[in-house]
Amino acid sequence: MLTNERMACVIIVGAQWGDEGKGKIVDLFTQSVSAVVRFQGGNNAGHTLVVNGEKTVLHLIPSGILRDNVTCMIGNGVVVDPEILLKEITNLKARGLLKNDAQLVISDQAHLIMPYHKKLDQLREERSGSKKIGTTGRGIGPAYEDKMARKGIRFCDLEIPEVFQEKVENLLKRRNERFSKMFNTEPFDAAIIVKSYLGFYQELKKYVGNVSVNVSELIKSKKHVLFEGAQGTSLDVDHGTYPFVTSSNTVAGGAMSGAGVGPTVITDVIGIAKAYTTRVGMGPFPTELLNEEGKYLQEKGGEVGSTTGRTRRCGWLDLVGLKHAVRINGLTGLALTKLDVLSGLKNIKYCKAYSYNGKILNELPANLHVLEKCEPVYEELPGWNDDISKVRKLEEMPAQVLKYVKIIETFLGIPVILLSVGPERGQDIIIRHPFE
Repeated sequence: MLTNERMACVIIVGAQWGDEGKGKIVDLFTQSVSAVVRFQGGNNAGHTLVVNGEKTVLHLIPSGILRDNVTCMIGNGVVVDPEILLKEITNLKARGLLKNDAQLVISDQAHLIMPYHKKLDQLREERSGSKKIGTTGRGIGPAYEDKMARKGIRFCDLEIPEVFQEKVENLLKRRNERFSKMFNTEPFDAAIIVKSYLGFYQELKKYVGNVSVNVSELIKSKKHVLFEGAQGTSLDVDHGTYPFVTSSNTVAGGAMSGAGVGPTVITDVIGIAKAYTTRVGMGPFPTELLNEEGKYLQEKGGEVGSTTGRTRRCGWLDLVGLKHAVRINGLTGLALTKLDVLSGLKNIKYCKAYSYNGKILNELPANLHVLEKCEPVYEELPGWNDDISKVRKLEEMPAQVLKYVKIIETFLGIPVILLSVGPERGQDIIIRHPFE
């Protein structure tokens, strides 16, 4: 039990391929925190919150924004499209949210997504044909490429217009030549980009600050801080199903570099996982169901991407992938979402190993060609017909549900700390609260 003398710094990460319901869980826990820090990704992620029947979809702003007393910070590890961010801010203010501008802080070290990043992203996917990665075309990957190549532009570069203009002009000399020769496209006009981005900055500069310093001050004051990740472990650029991954570190380690804090301040790492598995876009998916059961999960779970609008592929719970997530992230607990979607299934399966060329694999293989040929080794247990969406106490859960949860805990070696039984705020059973 935490006392007033000890703060809690908790990382929340997706334990699958994203879309696990992180936004809802972050929103739930933010009632106990002073700040939420988004530490990676861009507007290729969508976190959906449902409060009193009203849906809010966030792409860049952290999921604590619905609570007036929570500061929401966009860390240096995020790549930001300023035009999209401004639209998000405008939409929130129109709904009576973000009344106090001090509630939002954007890292001055966060990199900008530029128009040429988005164009390059889209052109590459068009050229790839059947070998597409399945990006959202929003410029995320190319922005991270420039960051790693030390050619990126950060928010702090906009502080001095002359410096920003010089950087854009120098970059476009080579970029326009490449676009013209490789893709036969019109060149970008540096003056137009400079004017529009300086305009964005005039509206956003009141939010820009040093997130690392702000978080450090909160920690010194014994305030609770939550670090929010986007996407999921299996989309991590180092530890996911490469190359069908995103361009950032989605795992818990990314929270430190992406927010500017040290690992010694972290008190808990909570993974979010659906009671089954979904995936958007291309790439291997061992437990995918291309049958009526898959359609059932897809339709009942409302499995459509909040950012892309793409229908999600659905399959049984993959415990091999989750075990990988436990190890990579150092998970101390698991929040299990969409348990209610499984209601009505006669039998429920879960994958406990893979079979490859007659061999049993107990770990996620790094080689994509091996993973594509892996067959899931399933265990099966009876399902349940009960409507569990109104259950709020663990002891009121059907025995079959509790058995399923126990199997997951035993296999992974970590406790399930929360059960989510619906999309609304409050449709949850908290078994252990990381901030209390």
